Amino acid sequence: MKELQQEFDIDLQICVTGMHLSPEFGLTYKQIEQDGFHIDKKVEILLSSDTSVGVSKSIGLGIISFSEAFNELKPDLVLLLGDRFEAFAAASAAMIGKIPVAHCHGGEATEGLIDEPIRHSITKMSHIHFTSTEQYRKRVIQLGEQPHNVHNVGALGIENINKLDLLSRTNFEESIGFRLGDRNVLVTFHPVTLENATAEHQFTELLKALDELQATKIIFTKPNADTDGRIIINLIDQYTKKNPEKSVAFVSLGQLRYLSALQFMDAVIGNSSSGLIEVPSFKTATIDIGDRQRGRIKADSVISCEPSYVSIKNAIEEAFSDSFREKLVHIKNPYGEKDSSKDIVKVIKNTNLSSLLKKKFYDLV
Repeated sequence: MKELQQEFDIDLQICVTGMHLSPEFGLTYKQIEQDGFHIDKKVEILLSSDTSVGVSKSIGLGIISFSEAFNELKPDLVLLLGDRFEAFAAASAAMIGKIPVAHCHGGEATEGLIDEPIRHSITKMSHIHFTSTEQYRKRVIQLGEQPHNVHNVGALGIENINKLDLLSRTNFEESIGFRLGDRNVLVTFHPVTLENATAEHQFTELLKALDELQATKIIFTKPNADTDGRIIINLIDQYTKKNPEKSVAFVSLGQLRYLSALQFMDAVIGNSSSGLIEVPSFKTATIDIGDRQRGRIKADSVISCEPSYVSIKNAIEEAFSDSFREKLVHIKNPYGEKDSSKDIVKVIKNTNLSSLLKKKFYDLV
């Protein structure tokens, strides 16, 4: 967004939606404004519900609301990142509105989530593709997209690590009002949205394993607006209330504080994509629990385990072992060290947008 903002011949318009506009999730649109961006449209679509019916209604409301926003703003291109249902609604409205779509992070696999079919659906509604690895670039082409419109630019989150002036340990502790210890872990756990009613059991198993950690400080970041997310939020609140000396929780740390935190963690535990994409750049162990991220490319710093107390406990012990910590020194992040944003802007500037709408399916054979 900053690269686009600096281009004199590009007018950056910003639509903000979903959790950014929700008090329950921290009203993080304010952070976007603090970062120097003007928000052109606040697209309210999030219902006060974390059921499958509520999410489906949010998608419907999103298509209606984005179609109105795009009709007013009249963009030449819609740029989307990721695979959440909010992005699916925006892509649907743009496609029907005959607006070309550029999509970041297509071709990835998360077999435990509704994000998996949503991501590939967005790919088929998009016209320019920016993938995070060469394998994912090939997968987007396998979906029938023209190779000259599919670009491997690396993961945007890694570029942020390299460009942001991350906080020192003291400044980070002051920013969260919590003192770190000799050993620290960051926990982010989301519901597995293609499973029925597993959130409470799986997260309780994780808390049992965390409760056995000695001399360890725990930072929780709360889950997204997914089905059954409030179950996990309530369990986090109960745990931190019971264990205020060793744990703290945040609705959102924000980009700067989150990436700064990773410098000081001995492990990142849960099932967030960040554990696979950003965390390896810090040469920090990731414990990836369950099926939420199954199918994604993983660095050797990632330990996969089942969502059970015994499996999580064993994974934590492995992550803290001397042999594993020695291995971390040599870790390379498979999501690259590219200058992603400049590459994306260059492609957008050099693409004839008027020729994109009528897509021809690319056959591999």
